[in-house]
Amino acid sequence: MRVLFTSVGRRVELMQAFRESAKKCGIELVIYGADISESAPALQFCDRKIICPRIKEDSYIPFLVDLCSREKIDVLIPTIDTDLLLLSENVARFTGTRVLISSTESVAQCRDKRLTGNLFTRAGVKCPRPTDNVEEYKDGFPAFIKPLDGSSSINAFKANNEFELASLAKMIPDYIIQPFIGGTEYTVDVFCDFDGEPIYITPRIRLAVRAGEVLKTKIDQDEVIIEETKRIIREFKPCGPITVQLIRDSKTGEDYYIEINPRFGGGAPLSMKAGANSCEALYRLMQGEKVGYIAGAAENGAVYCRFDQSVRVE
Repeated sequence: MRVLFTSVGRRVELMQAFRESAKKCGIELVIYGADISESAPALQFCDRKIICPRIKEDSYIPFLVDLCSREKIDVLIPTIDTDLLLLSENVARFTGTRVLISSTESVAQCRDKRLTGNLFTRAGVKCPRPTDNVEEYKDGFPAFIKPLDGSSSINAFKANNEFELASLAKMIPDYIIQPFIGGTEYTVDVFCDFDGEPIYITPRIRLAVRAGEVLKTKIDQDEVIIEETKRIIREFKPCGPITVQLIRDSKTGEDYYIEINPRFGGGAPLSMKAGANSCEALYRLMQGEKVGYIAGAAENGAVYCRFDQSVRVE
């Protein structure tokens, strides 16, 4: 099986997870990694290193289409937010290659945080009310301001008063403001089949975070979060992996959903290690098997800590 990951960057754990699962399943795997830089760490863990155009360049999609056709790529897996909408709009051009991505409509709802809030409301789960006008914000302080289509916690700030909020609004061209929810942060790693039916739903507590990516996490098979996530899945109908972010309010105990990323999250390999092996599920789906929902696959209470490691690239 030939798998192409785009914008591999630092996603070493993801490459390792796919390789280990292939060995377990008896699959002869060839990992193609694409990036704009030869020094991307994850490229050193791929079988084929591909230097590709930047996502914003007109040649990007034709380059990938030609690569997939020439190398007979079975499945293409994007890893960063800026790749998602463009790939979803061009899925039909990848004949013979499965692009593991949700529909253009679904991806667009994730890229615009206002539309994400509307999706949560339709699904019947709570979310902090969003506004995109600092003068119209009336939901008290502290508040939280972030880019309308942001990711990785870049330019995301807590504002303690009107002055701070107004100052931050001038720094961020297109922003969204929501009331700040204090409490326990969760990520839910979800993996669905190609028809949007869930296979794994794994809530985990974000015990420590750096630059938007988890450093320490604990698997928490919370039934309330699992049922709420099922409602989101029914409304969203994802293809393959998504990560859902929420905060459980420390005062009320209610869950407030804040974000969906329709891709493998940076911490997704931790759920895989705990037992919710979405790599293996994908291999089975690609071989034409039907894979149903597997409840509680990840070991409840398992704690994982991540660390940095170096690799020589030249």
